Amino acid sequence: MAGRRPLGARALSLLRWLGMLLLLLPPLLQAGQGCPGPCYCFATPQLDQCSYVRLQEPPRDLPRGVRNLTIAGGNLTVLRRAAFAGNGSRPLGDLRLLLLPRDNIQAIEDRAFQGLPGLAALDLSHNPLRALAGGAFRGCPRLRTLKLNQALLLLGEAPEEPLAGALRNLSLRRLELAGNRLRALPGAALPEGLEELDLRNNSLQGLSPQELARLESAPLGRLQLYLGSNPLRCDCALRPLLGWMRNASWRVPDARSLRCAAPRELSGSPVLRLRLEQLGCGAGREPGPEGAGWEPRPEEPGEQKELETASYVFFGIVLALIGVIFLMVLYLNRRGIKRWLNNLREACRDQMEGYHYRYEQDTDPRRASASASGL
Repeated sequence: MAGRRPLGARALSLLRWLGMLLLLLPPLLQAGQGCPGPCYCFATPQLDQCSYVRLQEPPRDLPRGVRNLTIAGGNLTVLRRAAFAGNGSRPLGDLRLLLLPRDNIQAIEDRAFQGLPGLAALDLSHNPLRALAGGAFRGCPRLRTLKLNQALLLLGEAPEEPLAGALRNLSLRRLELAGNRLRALPGAALPEGLEELDLRNNSLQGLSPQELARLESAPLGRLQLYLGSNPLRCDCALRPLLGWMRNASWRVPDARSLRCAAPRELSGSPVLRLRLEQLGCGAGREPGPEGAGWEPRPEEPGEQKELETASYVFFGIVLALIGVIFLMVLYLNRRGIKRWLNNLREACRDQMEGYHYRYEQDTDPRRASASASGL
Protein backbone atom coordinates (compact mmCIF):
# COMPACT_ATOMS: atom_id res chain seq x y z
CA MET A 1 0.00 0.00 0.00
CA ALA A 2 1.02 3.54 -0.68
CA GLY A 3 2.51 5.38 2.31
CA ARG A 4 3.67 2.25 4.13
CA ARG A 5 7.43 1.73 4.66
CA PRO A 6 8.95 -1.46 3.29
CA LEU A 7 9.63 -4.24 5.78
CA GLY A 8 13.41 -3.99 5.23
CA ALA A 9 13.48 -0.27 6.03
CA ARG A 10 11.52 -0.81 9.24
CA ALA A 11 13.89 -3.57 10.31
CA LEU A 12 16.90 -1.33 9.62
CA SER A 13 15.40 1.50 11.71
CA LEU A 14 14.69 -0.95 14.54
CA LEU A 15 18.31 -2.14 14.50
CA ARG A 16 19.54 1.46 14.72
CA TRP A 17 17.41 2.15 17.80
CA LEU A 18 18.58 -1.11 19.35
CA GLY A 19 22.23 -0.12 18.77
CA MET A 20 21.72 3.25 20.46
CA LEU A 21 20.11 1.50 23.43
CA LEU A 22 23.09 -0.83 23.74
CA LEU A 23 25.43 2.17 23.78
CA LEU A 24 23.50 3.82 26.59
CA LEU A 25 23.05 0.66 28.61
CA PRO A 26 26.56 0.42 30.24
CA PRO A 27 26.42 3.90 31.85
CA LEU A 28 22.94 3.16 33.14
CA LEU A 29 24.09 -0.13 34.58
CA GLN A 30 27.11 1.56 36.13
CA ALA A 31 24.90 4.19 37.76
CA GLY A 32 22.68 1.45 39.10
CA GLN A 33 25.66 -0.27 40.67
CA GLY A 34 26.34 2.53 43.14
CA CYS A 35 27.24 5.71 41.26
CA PRO A 36 26.37 8.70 43.50
CA GLY A 37 23.60 10.90 42.23
CA PRO A 38 25.59 14.15 41.77
CA CYS A 39 28.50 12.35 40.06
CA TYR A 40 29.26 11.64 36.45
CA CYS A 41 29.97 7.93 35.96
CA PHE A 42 31.29 6.53 32.73
CA ALA A 43 30.83 3.18 31.05
CA THR A 44 33.95 1.78 32.71
CA PRO A 45 34.71 2.08 36.43
CA GLN A 46 38.11 3.65 35.74
CA LEU A 47 36.85 7.17 36.35
CA ASP A 48 34.19 8.59 38.65
CA GLN A 49 34.11 12.35 38.55
CA CYS A 50 32.14 14.70 40.79
CA SER A 51 32.73 18.18 39.45
CA TYR A 52 31.54 21.46 40.95
CA VAL A 53 28.66 19.97 42.90
CA ARG A 54 27.90 21.11 46.43
CA LEU A 55 28.57 17.85 48.19
CA GLN A 56 28.25 18.12 51.96
CA GLU A 57 30.09 14.84 52.63
CA PRO A 58 32.23 12.38 50.69
CA PRO A 59 30.22 10.22 48.27
CA ARG A 60 29.19 6.81 49.55
CA ASP A 61 28.88 3.49 47.77
CA LEU A 62 31.43 4.30 45.10
CA PRO A 63 32.18 1.47 42.64
CA ARG A 64 34.90 -0.74 44.07
CA GLY A 65 36.90 -0.60 40.85
CA VAL A 66 37.16 3.19 40.69
CA ARG A 67 40.72 4.40 39.93
CA ASN A 68 40.41 8.17 39.64
CA LEU A 69 38.08 10.31 41.73
CA THR A 70 37.65 14.08 41.48
CA ILE A 71 35.47 16.16 43.78
CA ALA A 72 35.73 19.89 43.22
CA GLY A 73 33.76 22.82 44.56
CA GLY A 74 32.15 20.88 47.41
CA ASN A 75 31.65 21.71 51.08
CA LEU A 76 33.16 18.65 52.76
CA THR A 77 34.41 20.65 55.79
CA VAL A 78 35.68 17.67 57.84
CA LEU A 79 37.23 14.44 56.57
CA ARG A 80 36.66 11.78 59.18
CA ARG A 81 38.14 8.32 59.53
CA ALA A 82 37.93 6.29 56.29
CA ALA A 83 35.89 9.07 54.71
CA PHE A 84 36.05 7.57 51.21
CA ALA A 85 35.77 3.90 52.15
CA GLY A 86 32.41 3.82 53.89
CA ASN A 87 33.99 4.09 57.36
CA GLY A 88 36.16 1.13 56.45
CA SER A 89 33.37 -1.15 55.25
CA ARG A 90 34.00 -0.56 51.53
CA PRO A 91 37.76 -0.18 50.85
CA LEU A 92 38.70 1.11 47.40
CA GLY A 93 41.79 -0.92 46.63
CA ASP A 94 42.10 0.28 43.01
CA LEU A 95 41.89 4.03 43.68
CA ARG A 96 45.12 5.68 42.51
CA LEU A 97 44.27 9.37 42.08
CA LEU A 98 42.15 11.47 44.45
CA LEU A 99 41.65 15.16 43.65
CA LEU A 100 39.90 17.32 46.26
CA PRO A 101 40.63 20.97 45.31
CA ARG A 102 38.45 23.81 46.58
CA ASP A 103 36.19 21.63 48.72
CA ASN A 104 36.31 23.86 51.83
CA ILE A 105 38.05 21.12 53.79
CA GLN A 106 38.93 22.62 57.18
CA ALA A 107 39.91 19.57 59.22
CA ILE A 108 41.42 16.19 58.42
CA GLU A 109 41.15 13.65 61.21
CA ASP A 110 43.28 10.57 61.91
CA ARG A 111 43.20 7.91 59.19
CA ALA A 112 40.90 10.01 57.02
CA PHE A 113 42.15 8.15 53.95
CA GLN A 114 42.11 4.69 55.42
CA GLY A 115 40.74 2.09 53.05
CA LEU A 116 42.72 3.50 50.09
CA PRO A 117 45.82 1.25 50.14
CA GLY A 118 46.70 1.93 46.49
CA LEU A 119 46.40 5.73 46.61
CA ALA A 120 49.43 7.24 44.82
CA ALA A 121 48.48 10.91 44.31
CA LEU A 122 46.41 13.21 46.52
CA ASP A 123 45.50 16.85 45.82
CA LEU A 124 44.20 18.97 48.71
CA SER A 125 45.07 22.35 47.20
CA HIS A 126 43.06 25.52 47.85
CA ASN A 127 41.39 24.23 51.01
CA PRO A 128 41.35 26.35 54.22
CA LEU A 129 42.88 23.74 56.51
CA ARG A 130 42.70 24.67 60.19
CA ALA A 131 43.44 21.26 61.69
CA LEU A 132 45.65 18.48 60.36
CA ALA A 133 45.90 15.38 62.52
CA GLY A 134 49.22 13.65 62.95
CA GLY A 135 47.83 10.42 61.50
CA ALA A 136 45.83 12.03 58.69
CA PHE A 137 47.57 10.02 55.95
CA ARG A 138 48.00 6.73 57.78
CA GLY A 139 46.82 3.80 55.74
CA CYS A 140 48.28 5.18 52.49
CA PRO A 141 51.58 3.31 52.15
CA ARG A 142 51.85 3.97 48.41
CA LEU A 143 51.25 7.72 48.51
CA ARG A 144 53.99 9.37 46.40
CA THR A 145 52.55 12.77 45.40
CA LEU A 146 50.88 15.20 47.81
CA LYS A 147 49.66 18.66 46.79
CA LEU A 148 48.93 21.22 49.50
CA ASN A 149 49.13 24.40 47.45
CA GLN A 150 47.45 27.32 49.26
CA ALA A 151 46.15 24.93 51.90
CA LEU A 152 48.25 25.88 54.95
CA LEU A 153 47.41 29.57 55.22
CA LEU A 154 45.11 29.07 58.23
CA LEU A 155 47.01 26.25 59.89
CA GLY A 156 48.67 28.58 62.39
CA GLU A 157 51.85 30.62 62.61
CA ALA A 158 54.00 27.48 62.54
CA PRO A 159 52.36 25.11 60.01
CA GLU A 160 55.57 23.10 59.88
CA GLU A 161 54.78 21.27 63.15
CA PRO A 162 51.39 19.73 62.22
CA LEU A 163 52.67 19.14 58.69
CA ALA A 164 55.70 17.24 59.99
CA GLY A 165 53.48 15.06 62.14
CA ALA A 166 51.14 14.27 59.26
CA LEU A 167 53.97 13.43 56.83
CA ARG A 168 55.85 11.21 59.25
CA ASN A 169 56.54 7.69 57.92
CA LEU A 170 55.41 8.59 54.40
CA SER A 171 57.52 7.80 51.33
CA LEU A 172 56.67 10.85 49.26
CA ARG A 173 58.50 11.66 46.05
CA ARG A 174 56.82 15.00 45.26
CA LEU A 175 55.46 17.56 47.72
CA GLU A 176 53.81 20.80 46.59
CA LEU A 177 53.55 23.67 49.11
CA ALA A 178 53.19 26.62 46.74
CA GLY A 179 51.34 29.76 47.80
CA ASN A 180 51.42 29.18 51.57
CA ARG A 181 53.39 32.31 52.60
CA LEU A 182 56.17 30.19 54.06
CA ARG A 183 59.08 32.28 55.34
CA ALA A 184 61.49 29.39 55.89
CA LEU A 185 62.23 25.96 54.51
CA PRO A 186 59.99 23.40 56.29
CA GLY A 187 63.00 21.18 56.86
CA ALA A 188 61.52 19.13 59.71
CA ALA A 189 58.47 18.29 57.60
CA LEU A 190 60.39 16.93 54.62
CA PRO A 191 60.19 13.13 54.47
CA GLU A 192 63.28 11.15 53.63
CA GLY A 193 63.71 10.28 49.97
CA LEU A 194 61.77 13.31 48.74
CA GLU A 195 62.77 14.15 45.16
CA GLU A 196 60.73 17.27 44.29
CA LEU A 197 59.65 20.15 46.54
CA ASP A 198 57.56 22.99 45.13
CA LEU A 199 57.96 26.18 47.20
CA ARG A 200 56.98 28.67 44.53
CA ASN A 201 54.97 31.78 45.36
CA ASN A 202 55.83 31.81 49.06
CA SER A 203 57.51 34.47 51.22
CA LEU A 204 61.07 33.14 51.14
CA GLN A 205 63.78 35.82 51.09
CA GLY A 206 66.58 33.25 50.93
CA LEU A 207 67.88 30.08 52.53
CA SER A 208 70.26 30.00 55.49
CA PRO A 209 73.40 27.83 55.64
CA GLN A 210 71.60 25.55 58.11
CA GLU A 211 68.70 25.05 55.71
CA LEU A 212 71.10 24.32 52.86
CA ALA A 213 72.94 21.84 55.06
CA ARG A 214 69.62 20.04 55.59
CA LEU A 215 69.18 19.83 51.81
CA GLU A 216 72.70 18.45 51.44
CA SER A 217 72.12 15.66 53.96
CA ALA A 218 71.91 12.11 52.65
CA PRO A 219 68.10 11.66 52.98
CA LEU A 220 67.49 14.70 50.74
CA GLY A 221 70.54 14.46 48.50
CA ARG A 222 68.43 14.02 45.35
CA LEU A 223 65.88 16.73 46.14
CA GLN A 224 65.04 19.30 43.46
CA LEU A 225 63.74 22.60 44.78
CA TYR A 226 61.43 25.03 42.93
CA LEU A 227 61.74 28.61 44.21
CA GLY A 228 60.08 30.77 41.57
CA SER A 229 57.98 33.83 42.51
CA ASN A 230 59.56 34.25 45.95
CA PRO A 231 60.58 37.77 47.16
CA LEU A 232 64.32 37.05 47.28
CA ARG A 233 66.40 39.72 49.00
CA CYS A 234 69.68 40.09 47.16
CA ASP A 235 72.06 41.12 49.93
CA CYS A 236 74.94 39.44 51.68
CA ALA A 237 72.59 36.89 53.29
CA LEU A 238 71.88 35.48 49.82
CA ARG A 239 75.49 34.39 49.32
CA PRO A 240 75.03 30.81 50.63
CA LEU A 241 72.02 30.16 48.37
CA LEU A 242 73.72 31.77 45.38
CA GLY A 243 76.86 29.68 45.83
CA TRP A 244 74.79 26.53 46.32
CA MET A 245 72.84 27.07 43.10
CA ARG A 246 76.01 27.77 41.11
CA ASN A 247 77.69 24.61 42.36
CA ALA A 248 74.65 22.37 41.85
CA SER A 249 72.39 24.03 39.28
CA TRP A 250 70.34 20.85 38.78
CA ARG A 251 69.04 21.16 42.35
CA VAL A 252 67.01 24.28 41.41
CA PRO A 253 65.47 23.69 37.94
CA ASP A 254 63.93 27.18 37.80
CA ALA A 255 67.09 28.99 38.97
CA ARG A 256 67.38 30.97 35.72
CA SER A 257 63.96 32.52 36.29
CA LEU A 258 64.68 33.75 39.84
CA ARG A 259 64.66 37.54 40.23
CA CYS A 260 65.57 39.89 43.06
CA ALA A 261 62.72 41.61 44.89
CA ALA A 262 64.94 43.79 47.11
CA PRO A 263 66.81 46.06 47.48
CA ARG A 264 65.29 48.53 45.04
CA GLU A 265 68.42 49.00 42.94
CA LEU A 266 68.56 45.26 42.21
CA SER A 267 64.82 44.68 41.84
CA GLY A 268 64.14 42.47 38.82
CA SER A 269 67.78 41.47 38.36
CA PRO A 270 68.47 37.78 37.56
CA VAL A 271 69.87 36.15 40.69
CA LEU A 272 72.40 33.96 38.87
CA ARG A 273 73.98 36.99 37.18
CA LEU A 274 74.73 38.84 40.40
CA ARG A 275 78.34 39.68 41.25
CA LEU A 276 79.71 39.48 44.72
CA GLU A 277 80.20 43.22 45.08
CA GLN A 278 76.52 43.78 44.20
CA LEU A 279 75.52 41.86 47.32
CA GLY A 280 77.45 44.27 49.53
CA CYS A 281 79.76 41.60 50.97
CA GLY A 282 83.46 41.89 51.64
CA ALA A 283 86.00 39.75 49.83
CA GLY A 284 86.84 36.36 51.21
CA ARG A 285 85.71 32.79 51.26
CA GLU A 286 82.00 32.50 50.83
CA PRO A 287 80.25 30.68 53.67
CA GLY A 288 78.54 27.44 52.76
CA PRO A 289 76.32 24.88 54.45
CA GLU A 290 77.81 23.50 57.62
CA GLY A 291 79.17 20.04 57.11
CA ALA A 292 78.24 19.98 53.44
CA GLY A 293 81.83 19.28 52.40
CA TRP A 294 82.01 21.67 49.46
CA GLU A 295 83.13 25.22 48.82
CA PRO A 296 80.92 27.52 46.76
CA ARG A 297 82.54 29.38 43.91
CA PRO A 298 82.62 33.13 44.65
CA GLU A 299 82.52 35.47 41.72
CA GLU A 300 85.35 37.87 42.58
CA PRO A 301 86.16 40.92 40.44
CA GLY A 302 89.64 39.55 39.67
CA GLU A 303 88.11 36.34 38.37
CA GLN A 304 86.36 38.17 35.56
CA LYS A 305 89.66 39.80 34.52
CA GLU A 306 91.42 36.46 34.56
CA LEU A 307 88.67 35.00 32.43
CA GLU A 308 88.98 37.89 29.96
CA THR A 309 92.77 37.43 29.77
CA ALA A 310 92.35 33.72 29.18
CA SER A 311 89.89 34.47 26.38
CA TYR A 312 92.41 36.76 24.67
CA VAL A 313 95.16 34.16 25.00
CA PHE A 314 92.92 31.49 23.53
CA PHE A 315 91.97 33.80 20.64
CA GLY A 316 95.68 34.48 19.95
CA ILE A 317 96.45 30.77 19.92
CA VAL A 318 93.66 30.17 17.42
CA LEU A 319 94.97 32.91 15.13
CA ALA A 320 98.50 31.48 15.36
CA LEU A 321 97.24 28.04 14.39
CA ILE A 322 95.40 29.51 11.42
CA GLY A 323 98.62 31.29 10.33
CA VAL A 324 100.68 28.11 10.64
CA ILE A 325 98.14 26.18 8.58
CA PHE A 326 98.19 28.89 5.92
CA LEU A 327 102.01 28.80 5.68
CA MET A 328 101.99 25.01 5.45
CA VAL A 329 99.51 25.20 2.56
CA LEU A 330 101.76 27.71 0.78
CA TYR A 331 104.82 25.52 1.32
CA LEU A 332 103.17 22.34 0.08
CA ASN A 333 101.92 24.11 -3.06
CA ARG A 334 105.05 26.17 -3.71
CA ARG A 335 105.68 24.70 -7.19
CA GLY A 336 102.16 25.26 -8.35
CA ILE A 337 102.17 28.75 -6.93
CA LYS A 338 105.48 29.51 -8.67
CA ARG A 339 104.07 28.24 -11.98
CA TRP A 340 100.94 30.34 -11.50
CA LEU A 341 103.04 33.45 -10.79
CA ASN A 342 105.15 32.85 -13.93
CA ASN A 343 102.08 32.48 -16.08
CA LEU A 344 100.63 35.62 -14.57
CA ARG A 345 103.85 37.50 -15.25
CA GLU A 346 103.95 36.33 -18.89
CA ALA A 347 100.32 37.32 -19.38
CA CYS A 348 101.00 40.74 -17.96
CA ARG A 349 104.06 41.12 -20.18
CA ASP A 350 102.10 40.19 -23.30
CA GLN A 351 99.40 42.64 -22.34
CA MET A 352 101.89 45.44 -21.81
CA GLU A 353 103.62 44.70 -25.12
CA GLY A 354 100.26 44.96 -26.89
CA TYR A 355 99.61 48.33 -25.26
CA HIS A 356 103.10 49.51 -26.22
CA TYR A 357 102.70 48.43 -29.85
CA ARG A 358 99.39 50.24 -30.22
CA TYR A 359 100.91 53.32 -28.63
CA GLU A 360 103.79 53.32 -31.16
CA GLN A 361 101.37 52.92 -34.02
CA ASP A 362 99.25 55.80 -32.85
CA THR A 363 102.23 58.13 -32.36
CA ASP A 364 104.10 57.29 -35.66
CA PRO A 365 104.58 60.63 -37.60
CA ARG A 366 104.54 58.91 -40.95
CA ARG A 367 101.10 57.55 -40.26
CA ALA A 368 99.94 61.01 -39.24
CA SER A 369 101.30 62.62 -42.49
CA ALA A 370 99.75 59.95 -44.66
CA SER A 371 96.41 60.61 -43.06
CA ALA A 372 96.75 64.34 -43.67
CA SER A 373 97.68 63.95 -47.40
CA GLY A 374 94.74 61.66 -47.92
CA LEU A 375 92.44 64.37 -46.78
